[in-house]
Amino acid sequence: MLIYLCSSSHGFGHAARDAAVLQWIHKLRPDWHLAFSSVVQESVLRCLLAVDGVELRRCRWDVGMVQQDALGSDPLATIHALEELERQLPVQLDQEVSWIVDQGEPVLVLADIPPAAAELAKRLEVPLIWLSNFGWDEIYAPFGGPLKHKAEQAKEAYQQGDFLLRCPFDLSMGWGLPEASLGLVCASPRPIRQRLKDRIDAIEQPLVMVGFGGLGLSIDDEMFLRWPQFHFLVASSGLNPECSNVTVLPEGVRPLDVYPYCQRHLGKPGFSTFCEAMSQQVGLHVVERRDFAEVPALLSGLRRHANHRLLSRQAFAAGDWKLDQPLHAATDSPLPANGALQAAEHIVACAEQRWGADPASDLIC
Repeated sequence: MLIYLCSSSHGFGHAARDAAVLQWIHKLRPDWHLAFSSVVQESVLRCLLAVDGVELRRCRWDVGMVQQDALGSDPLATIHALEELERQLPVQLDQEVSWIVDQGEPVLVLADIPPAAAELAKRLEVPLIWLSNFGWDEIYAPFGGPLKHKAEQAKEAYQQGDFLLRCPFDLSMGWGLPEASLGLVCASPRPIRQRLKDRIDAIEQPLVMVGFGGLGLSIDDEMFLRWPQFHFLVASSGLNPECSNVTVLPEGVRPLDVYPYCQRHLGKPGFSTFCEAMSQQVGLHVVERRDFAEVPALLSGLRRHANHRLLSRQAFAAGDWKLDQPLHAATDSPLPANGALQAAEHIVACAEQRWGADPASDLIC
């Protein structure tokens, strides 16, 4: 069996949750052939996957939203990027259809959540499962103009799928498909090297993880020095401040791996960050963002399921991070952290139902 994943090129968050799902599929069916198709850097994907047996295919299946920075979108650049993608997709589709057919295996296409995956599955005449908490249709539509037409095209593609795995913090995704709701979709922390553990254990101040995704965000060193009663951990691919109360994580160490040592996380609204931090009961300080339709759903989930603080852009820029203030308590109970396993089980069941290994399954796929 070949599970072929089309992963969004929008950011590392999609890759992180997709890797978590593929890890579970690999555990459940170690003899299956898994392909991860994305333009996210190979080093990042290998770090996220941390398992052998997943083949990487370098393909750009979507654009998502082009970002000005970690907290702002660029609609005009997004339109231009989508037009360029449309010119490239026909050749890429031909190449990937040919490669998949050459594998000589039953196939299921999993997509998070490039609309072009619908055409790939159609040409192969194989099942297509969407995995996401939103579609680009609902992200593009509020911008109007040419992006409204792109939204309509995306929705038409999404309606061609066979099943929807609905992640938490979700938009409507009213595509008329059978679906299943998932818990938090994320991996688990890995043990960190002893040298880093010794360094962290020696820190007496409360630890705060700072992260703004793959693009990062410039933060003046002075802002960290305003909080000497805290110690900050930052990812090696993002900020590199030279402050006595900041430790830069080594390459290959994910924020998730150090969450068990942290009390709080400071960053932007982001699906994978929320899932990973909530799974480890880390409080979230979240900087506002207003130009991305996913954000209200994320913040609603934050208020319901995590201890948190919301920061205005002005407060964040001024260094008023509220770290000395108590967190606002969640209004509801925590979400289960088994979403990646749930997704993998549905994908396995769908594949086996379609290809005859489990024809009695009641899953509609």
